[in-house]
Amino acid sequence: MSPRAATSRPGGLASRVGSVLRGIWQRVLHLWRASLGFRVVVVTMLLGVLVLAAVGTYLYGSIAQGLVDSRQRIAAEDSLRDATDAQGQFDSTDQTDTQAKLTQFATTLINSYRRDAGNETRYVVLTRFDDNTSPVIVGPIESGSVGVRFIPDELRREVAAEPKRQHLQVATIDEGNSSVSAVIVGQKVVLPVAGDYGLYFIYPMDREREIINFIGQTFLFGGAALTVLIGAIAFVVTRLVADPVRRAAAVAERFAEGNLNERMRSKGEDDLARLANSFNGMAASIQQQIGQLENLSRVQQRFVSDVSHELRTPLTTIRMAGDLIHDSRGDFEPTVARSAELLRGELDRFESLLSDLLEISRFDAGAAELEVEASDLHSCVERAVDAHRTLAARKGTQLVVNALPGPVIADMDSRRIERILRNLVSNAIEHGEGKPIEVTIGSNDTAVAVTVRDHGVGLRPGEAALVFTRFWRADPARARTTGGTGLGLAIALEDARLHGGRLEAWGALGEGSCFRLTLPRKADATITSSPLPLSPLLAEAARARAAGAGAGGDHGSGGSGESGPAGGGTGAGGGPGAAGPGDAAAPGAADDDTVRLRRIVIERAP
Repeated sequence: MSPRAATSRPGGLASRVGSVLRGIWQRVLHLWRASLGFRVVVVTMLLGVLVLAAVGTYLYGSIAQGLVDSRQRIAAEDSLRDATDAQGQFDSTDQTDTQAKLTQFATTLINSYRRDAGNETRYVVLTRFDDNTSPVIVGPIESGSVGVRFIPDELRREVAAEPKRQHLQVATIDEGNSSVSAVIVGQKVVLPVAGDYGLYFIYPMDREREIINFIGQTFLFGGAALTVLIGAIAFVVTRLVADPVRRAAAVAERFAEGNLNERMRSKGEDDLARLANSFNGMAASIQQQIGQLENLSRVQQRFVSDVSHELRTPLTTIRMAGDLIHDSRGDFEPTVARSAELLRGELDRFESLLSDLLEISRFDAGAAELEVEASDLHSCVERAVDAHRTLAARKGTQLVVNALPGPVIADMDSRRIERILRNLVSNAIEHGEGKPIEVTIGSNDTAVAVTVRDHGVGLRPGEAALVFTRFWRADPARARTTGGTGLGLAIALEDARLHGGRLEAWGALGEGSCFRLTLPRKADATITSSPLPLSPLLAEAARARAAGAGAGGDHGSGGSGESGPAGGGTGAGGGPGAAGPGDAAAPGAADDDTVRLRRIVIERAP
């Protein structure tokens, strides 16, 4: 194996392990967010662990302290009895002739007090006081491996300072290969001719340590089992509550999808049963109200349709009479002639309103149909703009079309799309305050789009979502000069939706407004993105980037209105600056030569 493979394998293994851990963590986070039962079980188990840890720690400490206290009490009573007996033995002995005899007697006595049977172990140590000045020296005497070195100096000083009472201390001793706590009890004894000595009884707490370890293990395994049991109980209890809630959510989802006959099953008299009954009552009430609203909507739609149709007959008669009066206005007085002209204009508006009402009623009834065919969007735009030449000239407005070279083909109903564009251009002229209006065409792989941009009064914040409301006007006090009905944008929005497209609005006070129509290239296709930006600020930034790129390449942006269509110049009208590829603002657009916009000045202000 090469050194490189040897060094890369640990890194690859660590990467795989990290990937697995991240996947597990993401799965846990998903369960935490999506599952109420999982959250309840986890929280319950965590709280259970905390409670068990607190209670177990307290009980463990209390039991351990109780065992130590019991051991100390037993050790004190046991050592007092043997120390008293030892003092009596020393007082009655006659082995005091020589130091050797006394030492032999003391050694035999001390060893007799040692215990090493079963679980009961005791070591005995006899050691001379530091202030003992007797010439006869005995010891120190140790009954086993635990000797003088394990007697704490503090305990030895206490025994020497207060010889009339017992002294007790817990210390750590080495017993075999392990350390263990031990109770050490010290008391003064007087040896004949040898003076004052300390007699110490050492009680290793091996049994207590075993008991405490057993209790600790019991608490640990019992706590783990109890935690799992708590989690299982929480899971069962949560299922009892969560399953009906999930069923209620499923019923609510089906109800929201339009299945108004969906109801929850109700059993018993508990809280969940009351919830089911309340939900079913609410669903029945909503179903009844929706039925009433649908019936009212059908009545209203039929009323609008019937009235619109019935008004056509008298309107035709009034139209004929109005045309006759209008044609004869030359024989009337000036005021009467003016009234005839006003009557003709209002009749035109009334007829347009009836047509729009009929169209709206078709949309409401779902009877509107498309006559789709592959058409060139350029043709629709040119016809819509050409139809408003006279109006634009009267308002002093310059109309500019930014068109892509070559046809822009999409499946559409040309009549409806042209109606949308006519309405957008008409509104732009109405609210553009005589400033230039730009109509831009764009396309990408999935969609085609048209934007109509004016530089007029614009829209206040929040009004972009209201402009498509029927009969809504941004400024009710503003005089309408183009004779609109207030239904144009509502019909345009329905036409766009009928094509599977989008009609959107943008506006800002003092900056004008922009409307964008986006259509799929193929019928029933999905629009992934619009070829044109809705905000003109983004479009201007794209133009600036495109102009900077074009200035450094072989395809210049043209100069001073003399460049041809492909150059993007202003043309004879000297309108706004050149438009570059940024106008398309679409991902996956073609190269600069293909995307470069040609500006066509349809009409300029005199």
